[in-house]
Amino acid sequence: MLMANCASVEEEMMESESGVATTPTTPKTVVVKEGDTDHHPYAFHVSGPRNVASPNWRDLINSSWKDPNYKRTVMACFIQAAYLLELDRQENRDEQNALAPKWWVPFKYKLTQTLIDERDGSIFGALLEWDRSAAMADLVVIRPSGAPKAVLALRGTILKSLTMRRDIQDDLRFLAWESLKGSVRFNVALEALESMAKRYGSSNVCVVGHSLGAGFALQVGKALAKDGLFVDAHLFNPPSISLAMSLRNISEKAGVAWKRLMSMIPPKNEPLIPNGSEVEAAPGSVSGGFRNWVPSFYGQNQKSSVDLRKWVPHLYVNDSDYICCHYTDQDGVNETGEVNNKQNKSPVVNTIPQAAAKLFVMSKGKQKFLEAHGLEQWWSENLELQSAIHSSRLITQQLKSLYSVK
Repeated sequence: MLMANCASVEEEMMESESGVATTPTTPKTVVVKEGDTDHHPYAFHVSGPRNVASPNWRDLINSSWKDPNYKRTVMACFIQAAYLLELDRQENRDEQNALAPKWWVPFKYKLTQTLIDERDGSIFGALLEWDRSAAMADLVVIRPSGAPKAVLALRGTILKSLTMRRDIQDDLRFLAWESLKGSVRFNVALEALESMAKRYGSSNVCVVGHSLGAGFALQVGKALAKDGLFVDAHLFNPPSISLAMSLRNISEKAGVAWKRLMSMIPPKNEPLIPNGSEVEAAPGSVSGGFRNWVPSFYGQNQKSSVDLRKWVPHLYVNDSDYICCHYTDQDGVNETGEVNNKQNKSPVVNTIPQAAAKLFVMSKGKQKFLEAHGLEQWWSENLELQSAIHSSRLITQQLKSLYSVK
């Protein structure tokens, strides 16, 4: 979704354009001219991160990119730039007063490609590459360790009339099918990311996204991982709710209950089997057919491939955000059909041990939705996160296809 304070920002801008501002030191009236972005609420120096230094010669000795907090902050800024590229387009800003470049220039990156939705002409993503010339000007003669050569940043939903229709259409696509492969944006993003991964090497490329953009980033990254291209992925507030997931959970619980029932009923013309013994139903029996069909439908009976490397994306979720909070649900369903330990206390053993993600959870108690789902929280100071290599039910469902024999 668009940055959390969109509504309040528009009100502030209306007040600035129609009226004027006064300051404690200057009592006279100040007229805000059209195109003046110095005090725009989305300007980097107004709402961007504080105390984040630009790369300098010291990074050649001790790279800031090795700090996970620094990397998270920069990646969130790149996504903000993708949002602002579209807003700059909608509000007809030119190169001189555009807001977006200020969110990548301080980190020595440059824009090399914008991803455009051919359905409405909107910008939904940006491809940023390391700007060697700008870095050399500050005596950064080589790229700091840990800094990617290229980053694909994908924005989420913008609730403005010019792009809202297509954004919501993809939101509904995920809600209904838990897949974005049918979208025009999926193919464009996949082509751009694959091109950069082959050009620079997958270890030097990163894909990042927020909200709907995180959904695209996850599925595009997974598509490349199936081909053996493992790019770094940072996903902020990725969507976790869908009708498909709800139906799958219902079917899973129904399947467990049915298996318990059938295990208590002996097959026809066979003697009773004592309690505690495993029941192996005949291949043609109803019990065997159902038990084989349910796990096959969800991929649970597929053998793990031992030669596949792990692709471990970074997920950043707020447990007060109902769009992404289900990523903290633990993996596994017990025999009574109840989900095991929903609280994110510690990692659990997954039925598919390779399917895992680095999960970073923010817990601030009860928050308003726009605050919990906003992008700005991820570059705020004094951010406390719980982190772990985590295997949740949803992560398993999203990534299990990578680790099964086709």
